[in-house]
Amino acid sequence: MATQTKAGPKKIDININGETVTAVEGTFLLQAVLDAGYTVPTLCHHKDLTPDGTCRLCICEIEIKGKKRTVTSCNYPVREPVSVITNSEKIKKHRKKLAEMYLGRWPNVEVIQNIAKLCGASDKEKYKSEITDCNPKACILCGHCVRACNSFMLQNILGYAGRGIKRHMTMPFGDVDPYCVGCTSCAYVCPTGAIQITDDLNNPVNPELIRNHGMKVNAEMATLDAQQCRMREVGTANIVEVMDAYDLLPVHNFKFGKHPETYKIDSKVMKKEYFTQGAADACWLGCSMACAKAVDGFELKTGPYKGEKVVVDGPEYETAAGGSNMGFFDLDYIVEYNFYCDTYGVDTISFATTMAFVMEAFEAGVINKEHTGGKDLKFGAMEEALECLHEMARGEGFGVDVGQGVRWLKNKWIKEYGADPCFLQDIGMEVKGLEFSEYVSKESLAQQAGYSMAIKGPQHDEAWLIFIDMVNNQIPSFEDKAEALYYFPLFRTWFGLLGLCKIVWNDVAPADNSKYPPQEAAKIPEHVENYWKFFEGMTGKALNEEKMLLQSERVFNLQRIMSYYLGYGTREDDIPPLRAIGPVTEEEYLSREERYDKQMKEEIGIDPEGKTVQEKLAITRDYRYKQYNKVLDAAYQRRGWDNNGVPTLEKIKEIGIDIPEVLTMLENGHS
Repeated sequence: MATQTKAGPKKIDININGETVTAVEGTFLLQAVLDAGYTVPTLCHHKDLTPDGTCRLCICEIEIKGKKRTVTSCNYPVREPVSVITNSEKIKKHRKKLAEMYLGRWPNVEVIQNIAKLCGASDKEKYKSEITDCNPKACILCGHCVRACNSFMLQNILGYAGRGIKRHMTMPFGDVDPYCVGCTSCAYVCPTGAIQITDDLNNPVNPELIRNHGMKVNAEMATLDAQQCRMREVGTANIVEVMDAYDLLPVHNFKFGKHPETYKIDSKVMKKEYFTQGAADACWLGCSMACAKAVDGFELKTGPYKGEKVVVDGPEYETAAGGSNMGFFDLDYIVEYNFYCDTYGVDTISFATTMAFVMEAFEAGVINKEHTGGKDLKFGAMEEALECLHEMARGEGFGVDVGQGVRWLKNKWIKEYGADPCFLQDIGMEVKGLEFSEYVSKESLAQQAGYSMAIKGPQHDEAWLIFIDMVNNQIPSFEDKAEALYYFPLFRTWFGLLGLCKIVWNDVAPADNSKYPPQEAAKIPEHVENYWKFFEGMTGKALNEEKMLLQSERVFNLQRIMSYYLGYGTREDDIPPLRAIGPVTEEEYLSREERYDKQMKEEIGIDPEGKTVQEKLAITRDYRYKQYNKVLDAAYQRRGWDNNGVPTLEKIKEIGIDIPEVLTMLENGHS
């Protein structure tokens, strides 16, 4: 009997040796048999590798609707009710014969000896021949190394050559392949020691420790990524449709969180029509996540390279979401602005957020065609926005102004055009002079504070809490948010200090990560442990959470103090524009009216009935700033900062910053 629950996949009843058990549809039969407590011999099977069915030892007899046959259980998926016999006389005889043949060819290999014993085979002479290899570390053609090279590294460097008794493992043309990055995955999964590691780069103290935890990451990428974030398949672009579904995708200068045309720029379209790399494409060779993507042979429509076909690195999520922020729902233009930003050395995020601000200001009448050099810069004006980008690169026209960023534009328009400073402050998405990266933060207190408190400004290198706050709801209370605003920025800072990639940390999670409480699960504890072991394996120094946070706090707080010394780094600098924490315009309020009205009634205690949109906006603004300041207070306290956002003298001494000038400055500043 097969059952389908609303919360999970289909379960199928299977009968194993007379015992009825259930298995998830699509589970390979071998795994179901092992889970039921039965033993089945295998040589080619590996829990982290795609099944191959090479050794034939795992055969079982199955019966479906009265029809019997023999199958290799490792690569037989359970899709309907089935009866299984794992140890019939026929099966045992077959396995013994195979084991005797393996023993005859590789008599001194330990795994072969163990299999032979399990299958009741002991005669080493029965199948002895001219191909018998007495090397105790002989290659037994299990194929683990081939599949590891393919599944872990996506390289396909190792493979079989020859036929029959001449079959053997090799690299192309029997020579060392220059594309081999020395990842050692093949040696790690080899069951006999036939592949030996001859060199450990950088002389780590304990390469085995690094390798053990690195291979755990490789295995998760190979087995879990396709069901989780699809980083290998589409990279960070997988987030486009997720953010749209959760009303968090920036649209029209962060006014809205979704758009009916998002489907035109989502990862499915990118994969089908744009991404062309069929091999591993990563920041560095050997990365098993391989999340970087590219568009080959893209013909440019504008600019100095118009008509030329180029390779475009991306688009990543931030670039695609920057497109939606400007009102671009055409991937041709998103890929084009991606290419020219890269070519000109311009950040796609800052350009998109600045241009979205310009577009809203244009539509609101703050600026006009006279200011923009005749360009009609409404949302969705793709060709005009690209021309601004080209002007920026050439150092001429309105593009020069755009290139100065949101803060500079606000000041100019207030001073020279008499623009309303309150309105520009409310919609100008920057903090500390840096433009917001492409996530709608107005419904996430943790993301708001994380962005605004970030030392460099609202970027996700240091602060990215949108998923655990809004999608997974793992930090519901103020205390949870304060702890997250302490731990995660420090952990992310630590990544940068050690030159480690943070994407491998949380874009794929262990299958059983949900066993932890929500706040702990958000940290992905087993992956944090991996990083500590990488550090220990390289340096010989054991690490734990307390030590890791202390390492990071020293740098993090010193950066904050230096900002303070330069006239920044206080509470005033941590206050974001209104749009980062709530609605600004009537149109914006009405887009979420039901949600905002409900919040007003249930959380603020004010009945919205009969009030104008402007009145409701004022009430919402006041409430949201109070909530924001409340979470800021909690975050400051957890970090050991005073109410003005400056690290206390006690905190600095606690974490061991012993710089006389710094201590004197803080003593004077806090007196």
